[in-house]
Amino acid sequence: MKNNLPFYIILIFTSIILISCGKEEDKNLQGEDPAFSEQKDQSIQSYNIDVQKEQTQNRNPCDTIALKEYILNNYPAGSYLLEFDRTLTYNIPKSAVIYYKSDASYVFAVIAKSKSGERLIERKNIRGFESSFINLDSTKLGTAFFFLTLFTCNNDGFSKIWEREIPIHGGFNKISMKTWKAKGTPYIETNYEDGIIVGHRNYNFFMLHGIKSYPHLLETYEGLARKRTMANVNDDIYPDYYEYHFYNLADRIRSADSVAFIWKVKDSLYVNTKNPRQTRPY
Repeated sequence: MKNNLPFYIILIFTSIILISCGKEEDKNLQGEDPAFSEQKDQSIQSYNIDVQKEQTQNRNPCDTIALKEYILNNYPAGSYLLEFDRTLTYNIPKSAVIYYKSDASYVFAVIAKSKSGERLIERKNIRGFESSFINLDSTKLGTAFFFLTLFTCNNDGFSKIWEREIPIHGGFNKISMKTWKAKGTPYIETNYEDGIIVGHRNYNFFMLHGIKSYPHLLETYEGLARKRTMANVNDDIYPDYYEYHFYNLADRIRSADSVAFIWKVKDSLYVNTKNPRQTRPY
């Protein structure tokens, strides 16, 4: 045992060095990871934008590349213009923008921002079905805050008119412009996949008082045993909805009942028409 003592001392000493080196290497790798380096992330974004500029032949002052550059230069680090979820493995994802021409040129965009103090988000981690489970524990991959933003556009660049938060943290799929048939009101539908309810959620932003006014938010969703649909219950300018209840039986799921919620302007809440004490913010 005494003869082996120097060997054990050397072994312990070597193990300590290897562990220390491993920790130092982990620190170095973390420092090089764009998720933990604002400067690295901005450098990569800038490089990708420059590549897109070189590869795009026809440009205009307010195209998607210009918007990405505007976000890079004017938003906090870790902010990104989102892209649609991939419908095919190798297709090019579409940017989450809608161009709208009226009295001026407008651009609706879905922008994700990273929560301050956490690692920067990555777009691949907040888009699509698998990312919808991030709502259970989003901090490990960074917490994303989504915003629907309206810009006006001219030859001098972009000007932000309004910005409204979308109350969800993952699962982004697509954005589209639609019309509420009951009143002919235009609205922007932001669609999110939701693996938790085995379905999807729509956050609908209604332009009740014109495109430049702050929009009204209504959530609808449909899942395996959850459903909420848009409705016109009391015939005012505000969209209402029906919330459905289900029985989860041993061999099937059956619809049990539905209840209407209407918007109360004075309270700025949706109110259950059968039980006024039950309210919803959107």
